[in-house]
Amino acid sequence: MIIGVIPSRWGSTRFPGKPLTPILGKPLVRWVVEAAKRSQRLDRVLVATDDERIREAVAGACEVVMTPSDLPSGTDRVAVAAKAGPDDIVINIQGDEPLMDPALIDALAERMLRTGEEMATAVCPIRSLEQLQARTVVKCVLRADDSALTFSRLPIPCRRDGEPDLSSGLYWRHLGIYAYRGDFLAQLIATPPCALEKAESLEQLRALWLGGRIGVIRCEDEGVGVDTPADVAIVEALLRARN
Repeated sequence: MIIGVIPSRWGSTRFPGKPLTPILGKPLVRWVVEAAKRSQRLDRVLVATDDERIREAVAGACEVVMTPSDLPSGTDRVAVAAKAGPDDIVINIQGDEPLMDPALIDALAERMLRTGEEMATAVCPIRSLEQLQARTVVKCVLRADDSALTFSRLPIPCRRDGEPDLSSGLYWRHLGIYAYRGDFLAQLIATPPCALEKAESLEQLRALWLGGRIGVIRCEDEGVGVDTPADVAIVEALLRARN
C-alpha cells in the first residue's frame, strides 16, 4: 500500500495556525489535500494533526488521524498516523505547499516501487550563488544512480579553485518531500538523532548514517510554500495564474 500523509500542526513559532490560513478562501491544508488526492499512485491520503480545528477543516476531504502534540518531529507524526506495515510505502507531503505537483508524488512512489531503496526525495537545480551560500537552502550531492551521497547546509561540493560552476550539474537544492519504506521508517524514528544530524539539523542524515539509501528525483521547479503571512499573496497570485 502507498500512503500519503500530510502532517499538520497548529503550533508554529513563525506562523501559528498556518494550516487554516485562507488561500483564495480555502484553508491552506485543504489545497494540499486536494493536490495529494490527484496523485495516481496513492492508495490513501490522510492528514496527521494534533488540533481539532484542523480535523474539522479537512473532515470529509480525506482521512484524519489525531496525533499527540508532543511528538519530536513531523516524521514521528507521519509514522504514528500511517501505522505502516514493513512493505508499505509512506510519503510525507509537506502541509504548507498548496502548489504541490501530484506528478512528483507519483514519481517518488514509482521510484520506491522500482528500487530497493529505503527512502526517496527530490531536488532541483541551484540557480544562484546566493542560494548556494544560504544555510537555509539544503544542498544534496548525488551518486551516479541518482541516489543521495550526502546533504549539507554548506555550499557543497566545494570548488577548491575559483567560483562554483552552477551549470556543471553538481549543485542541487533539496526539496522537503520524502518517501519511506515502512520498515525503515520504523527504524528511523526508533533511533535517536546522531551527532551528524544534530550538527546540521538535517534529519535525513540519520537515514544515511544508518546505512539507508535515499533515491532522488530531479525536478526543475523548487516549489512555493507558505512559510510566512507574506507568502500568502504570492501563492494566491500563482494559483490564479494557474486557473
